[in-house]
Amino acid sequence: MKAVAARVTRASVTVDGNVIGAIAEPGLLVLLGIHASDDRVKAATMARKLHELRILRDEQSCATVGAPLLVVSQFTLYGDTRKGRRPSWTAAARPEVAEPLVEAMIEELRARGATVATGRFGAMMAVESVNDGPFTVLVEV
Repeated sequence: MKAVAARVTRASVTVDGNVIGAIAEPGLLVLLGIHASDDRVKAATMARKLHELRILRDEQSCATVGAPLLVVSQFTLYGDTRKGRRPSWTAAARPEVAEPLVEAMIEELRARGATVATGRFGAMMAVESVNDGPFTVLVEV
């Protein structure tokens, strides 16, 4: 499982002209990719890692300051561009495997008390964010 976690002052995701998920205060925008071999254990580990990651201002985490997270599924994080000009998607989980794991990770975050907004799995989304810093890290479990 792989995530790009960006510290933001606000972020939103729009589908068909409608905002379906947004955070209006400082927190994390998380682009989440699911590998073909991932499972619920990795989803729980990723949730813990993201919630406790000390990348907010003053080395705080979402857990310590109650900052929200906007989680957006993004299978393209597993695009392999080492050969040719077209990415290969063989490492990315199939939708029927990925969607339940994205939901499991979100459920784990909420079970930890996190405020979580989301995108819509498989939809064409427009993601807007105001990066803070910018401070962006790659998180892998």
